[in-house]
Amino acid sequence: MNTATAATITPEITEADPKQYIIIKGARVNNLKNLSVAIPRNKLVVVTGLSGSGKSSLAFDTLFAEGQRMYVESLGSYARQFLGRMEKPAVDYIRGVSPAIAIEQKVNTRNPRSTVGTATEIYDYLKLLFSRIGRTFSPVSGQEVRRDTVTDVIEYLYGFEDGQRFLVLAPLKPHAGRKLADELNILLQKGFTRVQWQGELLFIEELLADKKTVGQIEKRLTPGPSPKERGEKNSSPLGEVGRGLYVLIDRNAVRHDDEDNEFRISDSVQTAFFEGEGECVIEAPPPPQGELPPSPALPPGGKGAKAHPSGAAGAVRLFSDRFELDGITFEEPSVNFFSFNNPYGACRRCEGFGTVLGLDPDLIIPDKTLSVYEGAIAPWRTEKMGEWLTPLVKNGIRFDFPIHRPYEDLTEEQQQLLWTGNEYFRGLNDFFAYVESETYKIQYRVLLSRYRGRTVCPECRGSRIRKDAGYVKIGGKSIIDLVLMPVTKLTAYFNDLQLTDYEQKVAGRIVTEIRNRLGYLDKVGLGYLTMNRVASTLSGGEYQRIKLATSLGSALVGSMYILDEPSIGLHPRDTQKLISVLQMLRDLGNTVIVVEHEEEVLRAADQIIDIGPEAGSHGGELVFQGTLDEKIDHADTHTTRYLNGTDEVPLPKRRRKWADSIEIKGARENNLKNISVKIPLGVLTAITGVSGSGKSTLVKKILHPALAKHLGQHSEETAKYEGISGSLSLLSAVEFVDQNPIGKSSRSNPVTYIKAYDHIRQLMADQPLAKTRGFTAGHFSFNIDGGRCEICQGEGHVTVEMQFMADIHLTCESCHGKRFKQEILDVKYHEKDIADILDMTVDDAVEFF
Repeated sequence: MNTATAATITPEITEADPKQYIIIKGARVNNLKNLSVAIPRNKLVVVTGLSGSGKSSLAFDTLFAEGQRMYVESLGSYARQFLGRMEKPAVDYIRGVSPAIAIEQKVNTRNPRSTVGTATEIYDYLKLLFSRIGRTFSPVSGQEVRRDTVTDVIEYLYGFEDGQRFLVLAPLKPHAGRKLADELNILLQKGFTRVQWQGELLFIEELLADKKTVGQIEKRLTPGPSPKERGEKNSSPLGEVGRGLYVLIDRNAVRHDDEDNEFRISDSVQTAFFEGEGECVIEAPPPPQGELPPSPALPPGGKGAKAHPSGAAGAVRLFSDRFELDGITFEEPSVNFFSFNNPYGACRRCEGFGTVLGLDPDLIIPDKTLSVYEGAIAPWRTEKMGEWLTPLVKNGIRFDFPIHRPYEDLTEEQQQLLWTGNEYFRGLNDFFAYVESETYKIQYRVLLSRYRGRTVCPECRGSRIRKDAGYVKIGGKSIIDLVLMPVTKLTAYFNDLQLTDYEQKVAGRIVTEIRNRLGYLDKVGLGYLTMNRVASTLSGGEYQRIKLATSLGSALVGSMYILDEPSIGLHPRDTQKLISVLQMLRDLGNTVIVVEHEEEVLRAADQIIDIGPEAGSHGGELVFQGTLDEKIDHADTHTTRYLNGTDEVPLPKRRRKWADSIEIKGARENNLKNISVKIPLGVLTAITGVSGSGKSTLVKKILHPALAKHLGQHSEETAKYEGISGSLSLLSAVEFVDQNPIGKSSRSNPVTYIKAYDHIRQLMADQPLAKTRGFTAGHFSFNIDGGRCEICQGEGHVTVEMQFMADIHLTCESCHGKRFKQEILDVKYHEKDIADILDMTVDDAVEFF
């Protein structure tokens, strides 16, 4: 430790106020050497140092573990049993710790239903917004769909002049198995006295006495083809509703200043909606002089004024309290209606996954540089299937189709014509319909399988939501349109969104939350992502920044955020944006602790904690704590020497030249736009570009899977690309090294992973004492019976399961944590037994061997 710095730090630990500092005393996790430090609250603190010096041990294994443990312990015993509990870290004490949130460098979700929208919680707000203020528009007429209410009818009537008389009618709907006479008797029992037939009001009692008229009306009411279906011109929609028979609910007049009359009208309209099964007809006859009364403006979304079937002049209007228009009944918006993780809202075809197993155009037309004549359409290249191509080649000139032009240069209409066909040739749609009809033959099933792949669902356009959810719009855009927009465009849409006063009251808070969260996503450099992007396809850096933006959107106060190198994968262009986001998180009232090496982040920190001086067993000490200026002026560490320019990474004096390469053609996954690129062999190649430019997609989704498949190794599904070529014969293996942990087993460690343990065990078995006692290499393994301690099964500790607390791990009393029996430990090589060798660092082991 720097002595000058130590003198200023040591007294602060014991005297520091837990309300002002997070105090760690005597941390001994991993390679930390009894480290004590006081971290100021509500500051941006950067923990730096060499890789392996103990930064993560301090930030995650000590601070986060204790914060998480204390939070879980504060919950009830029932809740605790469902949460993963963490052990108390090896430390004397930690005081002033806040609830801890760790944002690490790994994509910890493989759920195909998890998207950027759900991970950031923005999609939850979008669902809520559309269910609250979304307006449904008919795909037929484009008019807004809305149910009429009693208030709408009152407003319509009060648009007439005072004294205007009107009728409130309800269409009589014939019931199956019930005669008209029975219907009329029931109406009498309900208290109704008159019905309207062909514009004439009839008393029900008199009508019942006239059986001939009842019979004629009943014939007309019998379900059959509608006038429209019969081809009758100028047939009124009102004539079709109830086939012209209406129940008179009320006769009244408009009186603008009579409140009691308004209540009477309301009751009548409500009764009409009930009797008419959701439909009510208002008829305002013309005044005696024969002049039409002034027709009021139709309320928004009304079903429209209709001519009465009698043909009498006058205003007649049908109101419906059903959610329908243009003969279509629409679903009313609700939160579940827009949820693709709910069977009610998920797309019926792809079940909410966004992709279906269908015909893949990229497999059918793999090489876009070829023309139709040169064989661009793969399934039509064989002699037999070429019969489908021949009519197109022969007759292309008749409809001006360029058969010699490369497919990629064809217009969108010409490309679509290849699928639909015309009177001169049958297109690809007809071809594959024929192939599917012949799938009882094995050769056709094989043929079809060659051109099938995961394609974007045509019904929901990959948005995962049911098709009719797209009829609900806000500001001219549906939720389907919004989830397919990049964050940058989505932010602009919401910033420009104008709401009415009513909508502002209902959804103002929701829109504010969406704007804030989209703004944070843009600030952390993720403006190119869409809400629909699957979370498992993101890089580690992108996923971490998404969690960071989500944390900002949650607006927590008094928490402790611990980040693991958030600048990884971020282009220097965007680093300043990231710093501003971290400072915003701090300014909300949180303590932000960042494990970082990036110079810009170090320079922006309120305080720097440098762990070192070296890595591994030579690290774990606090070498500096203070501001950047203090560090540059007073401390002498590896970090300081790079910051002040004493040390630097030298550029190579010469670059190695290359001759052989691998070429990827036509890469088209995520945001890669049909690019072709050569990867040199035998040299160190760096693939760079701003965040979101497609680096991870090119390497992780295309290069590695394509090479693995070429070499016969099992690999995940490859992204879209045309082909891979070049000096592939020079490669014998491919390895993909990412940021995910290499092993999840508690028995996996570095010496077993790199296969060095096999040679060490053999070395120990070759010792004279081992030969005398008959020990083999297997006796020096802690994974199999023989030499390992049988009490702890070679784990070194015994786990005691607790019902409502974290499991307790106790050092094994038999082997004292050494994993082996005593007779195995008696065998030594240069005074070291097998347990001593396993306890060495890699550096120590290299020197020892």
